[in-house]
Amino acid sequence: MKACFAQEMRAVDAAASAEGGVPSIILMENAALACVNELYNDLPDLKSAVIFCGKGNNGGDGFAIARHLHNRGVRVLVMIVCGSEFSGDAAVNFDIISKMGIDIEVVTDADSLKYIIRSHDAVIDAIYGTGIHGTVRGISYDVIEEINENSRYTLSVDIPSGINADSGEICGVCVKADKTVTFAAYKIGMLMFPGADCTGKVTVADISIPEHVIESQNLNINVTDESFMYENFPRRRDNSQKGDYGKVFIIAGSEGMSGAAYMAAEAALAAGSGLVTLGCPKCINSVLESKTTEVMTLPLADNNGHLSFLAENDIIRKVKESDAVLIGPGLGRSKDAAEIVEAVLLNSTSTVVMDADAINALSKNMEILSKSACNLIFTPHAVEMARLTGLDKDYIEENRLVVSKEFAEEYGSTLILKGHHTIVTAPDSRQYINITGNSGLAKGGSGDVLAGICVSLAARVPDETTAAAMAVYIHGLAGDFAMEKYGADSVTATKIIEFIPKAICRILQVEK
Repeated sequence: MKACFAQEMRAVDAAASAEGGVPSIILMENAALACVNELYNDLPDLKSAVIFCGKGNNGGDGFAIARHLHNRGVRVLVMIVCGSEFSGDAAVNFDIISKMGIDIEVVTDADSLKYIIRSHDAVIDAIYGTGIHGTVRGISYDVIEEINENSRYTLSVDIPSGINADSGEICGVCVKADKTVTFAAYKIGMLMFPGADCTGKVTVADISIPEHVIESQNLNINVTDESFMYENFPRRRDNSQKGDYGKVFIIAGSEGMSGAAYMAAEAALAAGSGLVTLGCPKCINSVLESKTTEVMTLPLADNNGHLSFLAENDIIRKVKESDAVLIGPGLGRSKDAAEIVEAVLLNSTSTVVMDADAINALSKNMEILSKSACNLIFTPHAVEMARLTGLDKDYIEENRLVVSKEFAEEYGSTLILKGHHTIVTAPDSRQYINITGNSGLAKGGSGDVLAGICVSLAARVPDETTAAAMAVYIHGLAGDFAMEKYGADSVTATKIIEFIPKAICRILQVEK
């Protein structure tokens, strides 16, 4: 599934007509029908609806929705916002409903809106869509405020009015929808915060834009979905053995942080790895041996509870035997950590997942990346990203797509920039936005689980960026299953691991 900026979507729409032969009025008709179908999915006994329409194509969608609802016997009121002069397809649909006996009013003040909104089963927001410019003011501001305060159920057409379709910025005020029906592709702004908090459930509707038209636009931003997962998840064969499913080496743990190492290793196993070896300081080896059964441990030289540089040769030997390496969970910030990280980067020829304290160690010596021949996956949250780049944390949060793209291109690596709607970026500028997961994942250890899933898939999936995007999706989906059972407050990292098998089963049962 693609995600695009507003200008990119306009180019897709234009190409649908110019290259695909689909008239724009047909696209508007299909968009309206998709909204009507979603309304009935949520409100099968719908009796009345008020539709707030702007003067652009979003308003045109609203007029077409009004026609279909009226023809189904719904009591419809169309409220015109932002002027009553229409052009193009919007004018065609306005002319049609003007001749159908549908009630149409122009909003001149907000005095009666409270009563009007409360007297209808549903509100359809077709005011701005992706065409908003500047800050919402005047009567439009009042209308949106009244919708938010009084609507029983709100469906937004394409994107909630007031959200910047490119950035997710709220332009003064925005509609807080229960559902958003968007067309052909996600709009970037509905996936970025704070706008993402206001979309409700999002449905991406097929409005008959040919697939080859969308592909011809070279859209680099994707939304990871079940079809992507189904197509790329590595299948097991009956005639196989454990070595066929990835030899994973995890370098993790320190005194007081054995749990991070344990969770990363268990997550790698649950995600399908054939062999998992956990390299840890000798001082915690007995603890980890007692906690793990299927994981092999490799006790390594330590110093004051952390890995010692004296373990370097043992680590290098194991790195060279492995299909993928994870370094960092619970490693701690010891003086030897940077040397161990450097040794891994200089000696691995497979994929290395850089997590947690490995990122912190590397941030002080980024030049070493120019000497490394391995494929790299970084897994920072915003604070760790600030250390890697020297950029301000708030700037990173406000420019997640751009910052991710610049980093991945500069260092020739895959970047997982964690957060709600985690972004995965490839060195070739491909980006994947994840839509699984919930607030329950904001717990200690959750990142260790993600890192374990990631190294497991990196050992078996040829493209490391695809592996990273899949790992993020599985991690979030497992978290969603855990939330369903335990509630968001009670989700823990080990509960996420519990549901990794269910997440994978869900993926493999999806039809092509």
